[in-house]
Amino acid sequence: MASMLAAMFLGYLPWYNFSAVSNYIAEDLDLSVTQTGMILSSFQLGYVIVVLFTGWLSDRIGNQRVVAWATLLTAISSTMFSFLARDFSSVLVLRLLTGLSAGAIYVPGIALLSGWYPPEKRTGAIGAYTGALVLAYSGGYFIAAPIAAATTWRHGIFWTSVPAFLAAILIFAFVRDAESLAPEAAAAEPVGGRKGTPDTACPGKQDLTGPILITAGYMGHQWELYAFWGWIGPFMVACAKAVGYDTVTAVSLGGRLAAIIILLGAPSVWLAGVAADRFGRGRTILICALSSLGAQFVFGHLYGKSLTAVVIVGLWIGFWVAADSSIYKAGMTVMVSPKIRGTALGIQSALGFSVTILSPYVFGRVLAQANRGLQDTTLAVHWGLPFVILGLGALLAPLSILLLQVYQRRKGDSI
Repeated sequence: MASMLAAMFLGYLPWYNFSAVSNYIAEDLDLSVTQTGMILSSFQLGYVIVVLFTGWLSDRIGNQRVVAWATLLTAISSTMFSFLARDFSSVLVLRLLTGLSAGAIYVPGIALLSGWYPPEKRTGAIGAYTGALVLAYSGGYFIAAPIAAATTWRHGIFWTSVPAFLAAILIFAFVRDAESLAPEAAAAEPVGGRKGTPDTACPGKQDLTGPILITAGYMGHQWELYAFWGWIGPFMVACAKAVGYDTVTAVSLGGRLAAIIILLGAPSVWLAGVAADRFGRGRTILICALSSLGAQFVFGHLYGKSLTAVVIVGLWIGFWVAADSSIYKAGMTVMVSPKIRGTALGIQSALGFSVTILSPYVFGRVLAQANRGLQDTTLAVHWGLPFVILGLGALLAPLSILLLQVYQRRKGDSI
């Protein structure tokens, strides 16, 4: 488990290294706000394209092989970015390649862990794994932004890319697929299942209602999460400039604040996973989802106000917005047969991440329109509506889980 956690952290550092230094890249390569949104979306598109195929592939050749080679390709493609990115087209293609590579890591990794742990301990384990992923997201900001401020954005990208080579070595050397899956049973665990509830072997026809509803909830969760993470850096830089910091200081400070906000998702996703194993998945998702999306309706309107107030609300969202990430995955693993677990997780991820292609782009478009086509995000003053749109889309998560709970009650399952 330690090797998997370390590899996840090191291998996913490139995920948000672009966002961490996007202001410098946009200035250096003359990128517009809309183009920046398209680049963010292209990365997510790469993930979606590959995640469905790799889920299917991992069911056939093994999860460890897929995770190891994908991590190595992520290291190569992201390192290439630091040398070869010269204009909008090259940035778009190179970030797409990185997304294609990184898209084959997370889902097979979850399928691998599902073979190591029984259902009553699985959500906590997947939560720890997802927590390492969130640490990597934060690390991308925390490492790349200060390096870029002190040197160049190419150095920031480079030093958050090469650690992925070490991640690949760890997986090749120390990680193996489970020899046998955890004990399975005949009936699927409800999303709110308690400790001791058996896993599913799905001997008959697969019931699709539960997987469909929990996937819909995951889509609402992803709409909010990845656009928030993708744009929190530029927003914090803009807020720092609004209260008087010069550009260099604002970029460095904004990057550190964004890193800390994202960092809170690491302990929260593990804590929520442990809570879900104890108190039920459905209940835990509802608490997390409502706590984060509600704050989105006020967050953007804090621009120009006290930076302390912005940080406090940002920290609140940062804690809750990621907390339920692993629960949707763990819920899916106990709703489908282990024979199709990788495929099912791949479908769920493909649908969930499909909305992350759209949401960062929509955020950028709305931001540009609200600020009359302004190209420099650090000078934008109207941030309220883009964050409101994140909250509105995120409502799909609690609504889907409530429907799932109603469906389970009608079946006679416990919540």
